[in-house]
Amino acid sequence: MSYDQMLSPLFGAGRSAWRAAGDGDAVTRQILKCTRWQLEETTDFVTCPYHYYCDSSYPGDYSAAVGFLVAAFAAYCFLSTLAFTVLDLVRGSGSAPASGVRGIKRKYLLPSGPFLLPLVLLALAKGQRINAVFPLAQLGPALLLLLQASALAFRNEADGDVRYAVLEASTVSGVLHASLYLDAVVLPYYTGLEALRWSRFSGECASCLCRMEPLVVGGTAVQYRGLSKTALAIIFALCSRMVCRIYGEERLSAWTRSALEAVGWVFVAADAVYLVGWVAAEGGVFGVAAYSLVAGLVFLSVFGKVYRFLAWVETRQSQWKSSLCHSVV
Repeated sequence: MSYDQMLSPLFGAGRSAWRAAGDGDAVTRQILKCTRWQLEETTDFVTCPYHYYCDSSYPGDYSAAVGFLVAAFAAYCFLSTLAFTVLDLVRGSGSAPASGVRGIKRKYLLPSGPFLLPLVLLALAKGQRINAVFPLAQLGPALLLLLQASALAFRNEADGDVRYAVLEASTVSGVLHASLYLDAVVLPYYTGLEALRWSRFSGECASCLCRMEPLVVGGTAVQYRGLSKTALAIIFALCSRMVCRIYGEERLSAWTRSALEAVGWVFVAADAVYLVGWVAAEGGVFGVAAYSLVAGLVFLSVFGKVYRFLAWVETRQSQWKSSLCHSVV
């Protein structure tokens, strides 16, 4: 799929303003993949107060086979997270927390586990050149949401405190690096979209653009970022789990840990809703379907957490009433 076809839902009738300015797909790719924009001095302060050109090169896209592998991997991450979310909801809190499939522990089958997390990081680190089948510039946030939901929903399990600390620290590091890698992919893309939409070609070079306003890194149309309050909230929640496990509940109460996890879920759900709304407004059936599935998974996890919390409250109320009756008797 060419860049001209991939971006056709995003620009509509306004595409002719930039499409005719150069070699079409090649110019579009250069702008969307540009990582360094240079501002030149201009004497035309009326029609071209800001003149930019791309000062970086792009080595080219990976083959469609790589995109297919990433798409298959993302589909597996979604299905595995969905399966364990449903199992966790059906079995309830009484089941073994680290149960897996056919003797394989759950942590080895989840995207936030020690086996699949490096693959997620590898895909995001190389995401700028993955644009066929599963373009990470457009669908990378969905993969990060899967990782964040998996890290929040399923705790790492280990026999000793040292092993647990290593696993939890690796998950924290993985979430942080995944957020940074995703920003390295989507920020040039969002900046390029801003440049293509609200600029005109000056004709001095293939990527030379005239703008009436300064070009902002990441653009102004899309507010989503990988390294954001959502990533920080998840990191704080994972660190609180580590403190409670190693030092005990007296150092950090279970209520504080649960509150941090709840804040993380609120931010993840808000990001999921925002991305679904943004993709739906821009157009593109595949993107809407992908983000809708991830949003559904997030809300299913939230529903499971709320359901177990209400069940716990009901149990505590029953115990309190029973103890009160015994004390009266």
